[in-house]
Amino acid sequence: MTERSPHRDDDTQSADNPSATATVAEAEPRSTEPVTGLHEHSRPLSTYLFQRTRVRLISLLALPMTWLVGIYIVSLVLLLVTAFWVVNPFTSRVTPGFTLDNFVSIFTVPAYLSTSLRTLGMALAVTALSILFAVPLGIYMAKLASPMMRNLLAVAITLPLWAGYLVKILAMRLVFTENGFINWALGPLGVESPGFNVWIAIVTLTYLWFPYMALPVFTAIRQIPNSLFDASADMGARSFGTIFRVVIPLIVPAIIAGSVFTFSLSLGDYLAARFTGGATQMIGSIIASNINLNPPVAAAFSMVPIAFVVMYLMVARRTGSLERM
Repeated sequence: MTERSPHRDDDTQSADNPSATATVAEAEPRSTEPVTGLHEHSRPLSTYLFQRTRVRLISLLALPMTWLVGIYIVSLVLLLVTAFWVVNPFTSRVTPGFTLDNFVSIFTVPAYLSTSLRTLGMALAVTALSILFAVPLGIYMAKLASPMMRNLLAVAITLPLWAGYLVKILAMRLVFTENGFINWALGPLGVESPGFNVWIAIVTLTYLWFPYMALPVFTAIRQIPNSLFDASADMGARSFGTIFRVVIPLIVPAIIAGSVFTFSLSLGDYLAARFTGGATQMIGSIIASNINLNPPVAAAFSMVPIAFVVMYLMVARRTGSLERM
């Protein structure tokens, strides 16, 4: 008895029905090969990256790390290295070397030390004023103001960010100059402009960096449930009690986030003191005056704001505020 082969059946069927064979021969390549080739050619890069984790990671971080390490960190390292170099007293040329005299001069030269402490005090004052203005304004905008008033105030807060830096400095000069707005509007009442001094420089810096404090504080207060305000009122707390015992503890991370900007930007500024501070000197003033005369001293002084910011962040970290940001 002979076993019947399946191939033979196929051959028999093909021979019996030649049109079916042609149909199958035409249908097979259309159903497999063209679809597979289209899938491979439609996403070649995504498939390649999906199969190679390291290549995908390198392609994601190549440009950011080039910017961060190659430009930002390397420039800071070069700045730190320059702070240890010396200036030849005969040729006035900067020569590589190693000396701590540039850093020692920050503490031994009275003008340098007083300028550093004055800049630190001004940065703290700007931060305190920004907090003082931002908290009540944020409460009003988040809980009391109508939507239209909230939008108008939001535009007013961010309006200084729309203009250039020198434009804002010029605006403050026009307010406090001898023939400016203060003397024009309040002169008939016997009020005169204080002129340009350290206090006007603080006001100018507060005007410049206030949006960086107001916006995170407003966002944090808006996220506080209204039930907490009602509960505080039901327990007999007054308005100021609610602010200091309920609102302030909940928005400390936002205040820390905003103060990092107001504090660090005030430390590094010098144009505000130059154009609105009168004879006020800041760290930036000494850096600018020594860029060409004594670059190592300028580089050493550039480390002072960085050291202040690092100490500020360490203090904030000890309070636990950074973990809640």
